Amino acid sequence: GITYLDHAGSALFPESLLKAFTDDLRNNVYGNPHSQNISSKLTYDTIEHVRYRILQHFHTTAEDYTIIFTSGCTAALKLIAESFPWIPEGTKQPSSRFCYLTDSHTSVVGMRGITASMNVLSLPIKPKEILLAKSRLPAEEQNCTTPHLFSYPAQSNFSGTKYPLSWIQDIKSGKLHPIKIPGKWFVLLDAASYVSSSPLDLGVHQADFIPISFYKIFGFPTGLGALLVHNRIAPLLRKTYFGGGTAAAYLAGEDFYFPRKSIAERFEDGTVSFLDIIALKHGFDVLEKLTGGMEKIKQHTFALAHYTYTVLSNLKYANGAPVVRIYSDTDFSNPDVQGPIINFNVLDENGEVLGFSEVDNMASLHNIHVRTGCFCNTGACQMHLDISNEDIQRNLQAGHVCGDNIDLVDGRPTGSVRISFGYMSSFEDAQTFLNFIIATRLSKSDAEIPFQSVTKPTTESVPDEHLSFNKADKLSPKLQISDRELRNIPSETETTGSWRPPEPEAESIRAAVSETAVPTCRKGGKPITVAKIFLYPIKSCSAFEVTEWPVGNQGLLYDRNWMVVNQNGVCMTQKQEPRLCLVNPSIDLKQKIMVIQAEGMDPISVSLEDNTGKEAVICESKVCSHRVKTYDCGERIAGWLSAFLGRPCRLIRQSSDMKSKSHQKNTKGLSPATNISLSLVNQAQYLLINVASILQLKELISARLTEPLEIEELIRRFRANIVISAPESFEEEEWAEISIGALQFQVVGPCSRCQIICIDQQSGERNKEILQSLSAARGRKTNFGIYLMNQPLRTSFADILSVGSRVLPVLKENTEIQPPTSSEEKCSG
Repeated sequence: GITYLDHAGSALFPESLLKAFTDDLRNNVYGNPHSQNISSKLTYDTIEHVRYRILQHFHTTAEDYTIIFTSGCTAALKLIAESFPWIPEGTKQPSSRFCYLTDSHTSVVGMRGITASMNVLSLPIKPKEILLAKSRLPAEEQNCTTPHLFSYPAQSNFSGTKYPLSWIQDIKSGKLHPIKIPGKWFVLLDAASYVSSSPLDLGVHQADFIPISFYKIFGFPTGLGALLVHNRIAPLLRKTYFGGGTAAAYLAGEDFYFPRKSIAERFEDGTVSFLDIIALKHGFDVLEKLTGGMEKIKQHTFALAHYTYTVLSNLKYANGAPVVRIYSDTDFSNPDVQGPIINFNVLDENGEVLGFSEVDNMASLHNIHVRTGCFCNTGACQMHLDISNEDIQRNLQAGHVCGDNIDLVDGRPTGSVRISFGYMSSFEDAQTFLNFIIATRLSKSDAEIPFQSVTKPTTESVPDEHLSFNKADKLSPKLQISDRELRNIPSETETTGSWRPPEPEAESIRAAVSETAVPTCRKGGKPITVAKIFLYPIKSCSAFEVTEWPVGNQGLLYDRNWMVVNQNGVCMTQKQEPRLCLVNPSIDLKQKIMVIQAEGMDPISVSLEDNTGKEAVICESKVCSHRVKTYDCGERIAGWLSAFLGRPCRLIRQSSDMKSKSHQKNTKGLSPATNISLSLVNQAQYLLINVASILQLKELISARLTEPLEIEELIRRFRANIVISAPESFEEEEWAEISIGALQFQVVGPCSRCQIICIDQQSGERNKEILQSLSAARGRKTNFGIYLMNQPLRTSFADILSVGSRVLPVLKENTEIQPPTSSEEKCSG
């Protein structure tokens, strides 16, 4: 059910590749290639065979190129920067230059850090500038042998633009000059993006250095790349460090080292990842068997990209405004100049950009996997999105960093959306993506227009057995957002817990608060009260509603103290497993147990007593970017959860003795330099929503749904801890602080919502309309609710939170609440 459209990020591996590889491992014993025994000799010979296979794939031989295995393309680039025969500034000879195209991956631009440490100047070159560099140097300067290095991508990983491979020979022959300077130019061709979907003939286009990553081609193995280095430059490379397997001889007691003769062995420090290298053989075999070769992959993937581009670029709103803005240097008419990558931003009817995070969230609801951001290519991102150097620095000061979800700053995009096709992509994948754009942006009447003249892509050079184009003739104009209708399925038991402190203590707390907690800013109006209280003992599972509840130093007592993890120990949420909402935990404080129920399962209990004795194995887990200490709750509950969810999983609990150390957040306003302790929440101790805001949203959503949603269902979807009843909708967004009973809270920001609100908490069914309606209602934002932090009172009494308590807010001076500056996963689980 997944439509995977991030093949430029990583290819997907076919099952036949894994089977061939594991069969190989079962049938052979592969030892360390540095040993001399039979199994080691087999490994060495197999690795050498794979080297030849790689050279064959790129239409060259060992006479011209050497394969140096690395951990990936980035490691290959670092190796080049460290070993290139640079001549630094300040010597009698003319100094070297490192030039790179601005449309380059971060890992290429990062080479300048190494060249700078060697006192070598680096110069960025814009794509337009290289085309203007067609003039020969004076004859007296042509004999200079100072080595310079020019790097450019064969294919932009941002836009899919294919830069001319003819530049290689033009630069080496002196027809093109990245900069006017005497010397000998060498060319680094970054081929990582290009070779995933296009054939590269190194017999014709003889670049000096070609770094690649194999997962871009095969999907497996990851963490393995190679540097193809031309044998004419290889002897000039310099190396300082020497690792295991690289020395012909050396002395431990004296400064003597003699390298191995083989260039590959000289630069492959330590034992290579030999089993992964063996997997490459099966990768090449399977690729050829499934596709017929790289030329057919090139034609197939381009046909899909051309079709998608054609439809996408013709989508218009009723007012004639385009639905997307595509960032491209070509018109997608020629596979020799354009790869299977489409980069774009979605626009609204007024031409304003919708943030890429919102588009990504919507795509996730449709099981479509895309890539968003700047794609580790800031140069191309700046060029296409018209982002200045000052904008980048200003965005950083505003809290935006590479890879986060801050998609708009002052209304301007910080990045974009990228889709990319691979050899296993199908016409149905393109259809699904286009139907998603239509369903979320256009009405039915708008959507019918672009498809009248658009037909299925074809390419005669690709046989039918290698394509999936034969299943549909054209893209249906129907809006395909019809999920299963929402059902109001009542929960098996309506469990409402209640906890009350001794009456005299409670009264004394309320009496003390009533004299001091007076609002200083909010004037007049009806009183604001707490309407509902929810805690979520198990992260991402069902809510436990209470009328009164004790407050601990991490929030509501036992709120998100447990979480479900998969067999690899990774936290599971409703994003991956919607049926978690059908797991109903409840807390019995008297018996000191948590009872867990689910339909069709016998109830099971877990002790509230902390089991951090000698028998408990403490392990580290991650909640968003937070590191937490946890321990496993045992086989019995693991079996229960695995049986209900139908997949291996376990229940783990935050370790109490590590809470104060492992999961903290520094929060302004509560107390100077105070670290607030968190449970297994994503962002803050509490999440608050307003019934008035829910009612306003309900009106908007009801107009777009066939069956209206009940207010109670909507409240549960937003998974708040505190639900208040206030006179005005969204007035909570103007608050800086609030008091509830004896408790003082600091507002730390709005909650930016994700697709979890689209899941019916009673049935586990999804409805994509909720997030879309929220975005429409909030002016392209998906904020709903506010995060709160508090420090419990240092008294001998237990702090409590109760339904019916008065809420006393203090308005903030600037009513625009800024979201927390982090790249963490949106919304609370």
